[in-house]
Amino acid sequence: MATSEYYTRVLPNGLLLVAEHLHGVRSAAFQILVPAGAITDPDGREGACSVLEGMLYRGAGTRDARALSAALDELGIQRGGGAELEHLTLSGALLADDLPRALDLYGDIVRRPHLAAEQFPPERDLALLRLQRLRDNPQERLFVELRRAFFAGPFGRSAYGTEEGLRALTAEEVRADHARRFRPGGTILAVAGAFRWDELSDTVDRIFGDWKGSAPPPPAPVGGEQPRYLHVPVESAQEHIGLAYRAVPLGHPDYYVARLAIEVLSGGMSARLFTEVREKRGLCYAVRALYQTVKGSGYVMAYAGTTPERCDETLRVLVGEIRRLAEGISEEELERARTGLLSALILQSEATRPRALFDARDAYLLGRVRTIEEIRTQVKEVTRERLLDYLRRHPPRDLTIVTLGPRELEVV
Repeated sequence: MATSEYYTRVLPNGLLLVAEHLHGVRSAAFQILVPAGAITDPDGREGACSVLEGMLYRGAGTRDARALSAALDELGIQRGGGAELEHLTLSGALLADDLPRALDLYGDIVRRPHLAAEQFPPERDLALLRLQRLRDNPQERLFVELRRAFFAGPFGRSAYGTEEGLRALTAEEVRADHARRFRPGGTILAVAGAFRWDELSDTVDRIFGDWKGSAPPPPAPVGGEQPRYLHVPVESAQEHIGLAYRAVPLGHPDYYVARLAIEVLSGGMSARLFTEVREKRGLCYAVRALYQTVKGSGYVMAYAGTTPERCDETLRVLVGEIRRLAEGISEEELERARTGLLSALILQSEATRPRALFDARDAYLLGRVRTIEEIRTQVKEVTRERLLDYLRRHPPRDLTIVTLGPRELEVV
């Protein structure tokens, strides 16, 4: 595993730069988090972040769309990012020597996009098409509906937006929205890989130092305090079941305990859900649980795909296995969960791109970046007794349940 050195700096304009120097690599990756995700879309214009993200690449600075694409390709940048719940993200990975040139290009994309009126209709049409295609992906649609049911207000949105919001949006509003949300105060730039810190800091100063303003503050996540059931009727041969409940957020003293509990529940083919719900009873073709975090909140989302005839029993067993964790966990299960969590962490730490994303998310959620050794130590310190104590103090309650398919549940 590559060793690391960490650097952090807040520019006078509020932009946060975090950097992790990885020894023994020749590449670099960057992640830009702009506070322009779905939660801060203008009311009645849900989906604006998705349209804005697409338009950023349709010309910026002195380059039109074709020249901008050619300049990015010339550097061999492996591009990523997109419109998400809390942020609009822009990312790339490339040879470390070309990092300053790449940041120059992304400085134009972030600060000086053309946002030309003639580019708006095709980008909005693409956003509407993505929204329509969601109907052909029932699992993803279920999670969209589950989040909407679980969270009240903006955190219940998705970057897909709504048809009403997208159709109401105008090119002028996109430009005004960019001016409102794309500001250095609240933006995070994370870099991981090979670089010289003094040179990187000077480069970021040159590109972003004269940028001004602060983005609107994000709302607080609200919801999950009351049990709720929602059925989305869909003609299908399958029934999709989702449930969500509150959990501790990143930064809580029990965070790693909670993560290991979900790893015991759904960390692989030897985990509880796979063996008990799918293998032993044959109730479903897919089942899993995911630990999710947003700023100031944590929650668990679970999914099972089954047949309409077995949906009631599948839900009973799914909820039963989640609650049964508190009755006992073996040392073997805990060690398997610990190994799985640490293995994923080590694999993540050996590539620049996931490290840049990890560092950016930490900076946003925690206000600092966790080292690999810090996480490893805290995961290893979790005992079986501490895990069971946590599960008894934090039983899953006030479940939000959503089904998507032809049959509404009889027992909830």
